[in-house]
Amino acid sequence: MQMLKLQIQHIDFLSQSIKEMDNDIKKTEDCEEYLDLLDEIPGIGRRSAERILTETGIEMKQFRNADHFASWAGLVPGCNESAGKKKSSRIRKGNLFLKSTLVECAHSAIRHKESYFYAKYCKISARRGGKRAIVAIAHSMALAIYHILLNKEHFNDLGSDYFNTIYAEKIKKQTSNSLKN
Repeated sequence: MQMLKLQIQHIDFLSQSIKEMDNDIKKTEDCEEYLDLLDEIPGIGRRSAERILTETGIEMKQFRNADHFASWAGLVPGCNESAGKKKSSRIRKGNLFLKSTLVECAHSAIRHKESYFYAKYCKISARRGGKRAIVAIAHSMALAIYHILLNKEHFNDLGSDYFNTIYAEKIKKQTSNSLKN
């Protein structure tokens, strides 16, 4: 009998939590335009956009810049440097709900093979590993979200060949140097 009471109390608690979350989401209904803008980002769906707006709000003026926003979200690496040597460090503590939402969205974003986020993931994961690359993608998404909410602008995906085009001249120079040797 005691176990049944505890389970009913737990169900009541969960029902109350769902009602509170629904109220938070109803607050975001005034922000339909912002939800549509965030939904354009690869990896961010409607529910994720609602969670992001619930945590951040639509006003970005309280943050000095995009890096400050990313720091508040907890998606910047800690600085552990001594005597000119950079040591491995963890990401900072920040808004846990926003951080976990953005990391979840980053996992989804790297599945879009024609997006900038996939290209960046491939580039970083080759050097640093998959988990660090996911956090870097989440950081890039946080910067994009900041600029989208600040300026009410649409997301401009740079494409999966962005790094190839930006470094085309460098690649040509390296190739010509290797042929000379």
